[in-house]
Amino acid sequence: MKKLFTLLLCAVLNLFAAAGFAADRPDFLVDADWLAERLKDPKLVVLEVRYHPHRHATVGHIPGAVQVQRFADLGANDEMPIMRFPSRAAFQATLRRWGVNDDSTVVVYDDSSTALASRVIYLLDLYGFDPKRVKLLDGGTIGWTGFNELTKSPTVLRGPGKVTLKAAPAVAMAAWPEVYRRVVAGREPNLLLLDARPADMYDGSRIQHSVQGGHIPGAINIVSLQGVDGQSQQWKSRAELAAMYKDVPRGHAVITYCHDGFRSTLAWLQLKALGYKDVRVYNGGWGDWDRTLTLPVVKGSKPFDADFDL
Repeated sequence: MKKLFTLLLCAVLNLFAAAGFAADRPDFLVDADWLAERLKDPKLVVLEVRYHPHRHATVGHIPGAVQVQRFADLGANDEMPIMRFPSRAAFQATLRRWGVNDDSTVVVYDDSSTALASRVIYLLDLYGFDPKRVKLLDGGTIGWTGFNELTKSPTVLRGPGKVTLKAAPAVAMAAWPEVYRRVVAGREPNLLLLDARPADMYDGSRIQHSVQGGHIPGAINIVSLQGVDGQSQQWKSRAELAAMYKDVPRGHAVITYCHDGFRSTLAWLQLKALGYKDVRVYNGGWGDWDRTLTLPVVKGSKPFDADFDL
């Protein structure tokens, strides 16, 4: 009898622990076991976004995964910088090519701490795809290969999908005039500009893929990649994310940016997971602001320098 009681107690404690773990994780995160059980679901579409796209074939991919080429498929190819967001029509055509329908369940994964996958999720949300049908594989390729194998066999694409996207709401994106007017010139007290890049790119000590170093005047720096464990590629807990974003007031509108729109969409996704309501992404980011060579830039670890601090 005592042994039975002990077993029941352990089972109850495990249920409470599992419930607590689930409560501390966004519901769009799924693990490898969840995905493995559903791979044969005809409504499931798995999308892989690798930093080095050739590894889809040379290293392998999750069976059935469709390759997403982050530059060619997720940017406005005829604009400068090329990583502005694609139009609704262009992204809809891409999704249809991948076999996505309105009732598909879309699972996205990458090998880059979910920064690349987050852009796909942002674009799906931007153009009105049902967010309940979008999942992010926590741990990405590392999480999958812990107990499962990748395949080098080419994915046989299904027939064209029929997904229908919606027009993007104006409040989902920001362009440089809005950032300039509201942050740099207006100093609006209830609007926060968030630079999601590494600290050395923010302060200007490292210049990479750009002409200038530094950041947009008024931006604070929170490195979105720090919200993901670098070894396991898994998201940190809600409590850890909340601590990371403690300097972002709950009632403020937030505009995120990075260099080309991956780390900024990761910041967007993290903030949305924490319950922030008004979060938008600067379309073009630092690649857009920097290339003008005339918009003001601040160097150093503070949002404003002496000129803007007056």
